[in-house]
Amino acid sequence: MFENWISDRARAIDLSVIRKVFELGRSLKNPVNLSIGQPHFPVPTPIKEAAKSAIDADRNGYSVSQGIGELNGKIKNWLDKTYDHTDRAVFLTSGTSGGLHLALAATVNPGDEVIIFDPYFVGYPGFLELAGGRPVIIDTYPEFGIDVDKVRSAITPKTKVILFNSPANPSGAVPNDDQVRDLALLAAEKNVLLISDEIYRNFCYDRPFLSPTRFNPQTLVVDGFGKTYGFTGWRLGFAHGPRSIIEQMIKLQQLVFVCPPTIVQYGGVAAWDYDTSAIVAAYRQKRDRLVAGLKDRFEFTIPGGAFYLFPKVPWGTGTAFVEKAMESNLLILPGLIFSGRDTHVRISYAADDAIIDRGIEILNRLARK
Repeated sequence: MFENWISDRARAIDLSVIRKVFELGRSLKNPVNLSIGQPHFPVPTPIKEAAKSAIDADRNGYSVSQGIGELNGKIKNWLDKTYDHTDRAVFLTSGTSGGLHLALAATVNPGDEVIIFDPYFVGYPGFLELAGGRPVIIDTYPEFGIDVDKVRSAITPKTKVILFNSPANPSGAVPNDDQVRDLALLAAEKNVLLISDEIYRNFCYDRPFLSPTRFNPQTLVVDGFGKTYGFTGWRLGFAHGPRSIIEQMIKLQQLVFVCPPTIVQYGGVAAWDYDTSAIVAAYRQKRDRLVAGLKDRFEFTIPGGAFYLFPKVPWGTGTAFVEKAMESNLLILPGLIFSGRDTHVRISYAADDAIIDRGIEILNRLARK
């Protein structure tokens, strides 16, 4: 009987592969866990103290939907200095995923086409299903850069949005400056909205981060705090872009989320001024540690950012390789979660060095088989 009550929208979103992996992972005892996109470091003390002080000061009710002025103001000042776009507005969101949901809900009509790049963040297809959009997928294997000629060929009169992510999850790819510029200019030329997912903006290791916003003032950016400062569970993000779009997103947030958690916003005020350079340097070293440990037996593109490696498996499918890894008490994710291909696996190096070293040993042993 209950099956008749389930919407087609919900049925179309299939997370069964993810669920299966984590169900298997829960069966492991003290696994070598290199699967989670969760920073392993504790939330810096000043940020925790700011959130606790907000509780003690009874700032526990709703804020305005767009978020508290203290934090919005800090971000807006940074945006004005960075981009100097007179029409660029900002507001706080309930996490980056919440911001992406609002961005697509505010801009995509049923049947509109949205270009995404394979491999992609696991949530993108689901967000598009909820918005009624149709994904147009562009392959980026094996190096995970952006071929702007492919994008140009994929644009049709129905194309509404290009959804871009750099540094990227799951590949860690950071497209070069020319690719970012050319993509931004193409979107402007074709009057297609470019949404830039910049949640890993601070984890950019080999050259400074470059946003397409530099070249296209109409770019809509979704960003967040959780990955950078370690409080992913607090659900705090922000979005900035053309004022007319931001106003629509705020309206939808009032209906869906009401506001981001208020005490977390006060933690965000302290976070915005916190120096994360030591954290980023440590993660650059973790990347180099994992790359050096696996380069002789795995084929991969060295990630320029985020905290993931996305190697091609040396035998079988990505799913089969993950299952064998679990038999060795190692938890990683199959590339099929993020892609139309089942040829790769995602390895997170957001872990203690000792855990990374144990993972390297298991992965190399499996590769030899």
